[in-house]
Amino acid sequence: MKHLFLLVAAATITTIATAQVQFGAKGGLNLANARISPKQADESYSFKPDFHAGLLANLPLAENLYLQPEVVYSGEGTKAKMASDGPDITAKINFGMLNIPVLFQYRTASGFFAEVGPQAGILLSAKAKMSENGVTVSSDIKDQMKSFNLSGVVGIGYLSSLNLGIDARFSYGFLDIHKSQGSGDNTSIKTETIQIGVFYLLGAGKSKK
Repeated sequence: MKHLFLLVAAATITTIATAQVQFGAKGGLNLANARISPKQADESYSFKPDFHAGLLANLPLAENLYLQPEVVYSGEGTKAKMASDGPDITAKINFGMLNIPVLFQYRTASGFFAEVGPQAGILLSAKAKMSENGVTVSSDIKDQMKSFNLSGVVGIGYLSSLNLGIDARFSYGFLDIHKSQGSGDNTSIKTETIQIGVFYLLGAGKSKK
């Protein structure tokens, strides 16, 4: 078993060393929402616009198959509306996340691709902004949130022969990132985000057939 492990490790290192790894940068639009429960009858939640930006590497594993790890800042959260006897109360919850997706990517010879994989997230900031009767109050709620998130990511995209590409993704948070504030607090917050972005890869990579 030890010899088998060493052979597998050596083969993996050799593959990485000889692979045509490409590095690049990306950025674009987020449409972020959150699944919050329990939800009251007078509450509604919707997607809020934000942005993402970061760096990536693209590693060929086999014919048409690639591994793409990334480090990306992502603005997430949700917009909320609470009905009242007077004007509705509106709020925004803003999460600043450092996301690390590791995606398996299947790319056709024409440049179209599909991707799927896990994503780890580290909470950098969490703020709430509530508006009522023209008065807006902001507060830092990071101490009410957990520092780690785990999501699943699926996406599609296109990479041109100029190494310039576009992609669209959906990330679905698996973990409740709300930290209980006491025995009677059963609030759960799970993230979900649509991303539409552009990216650019440096290096020649594999030529298209």
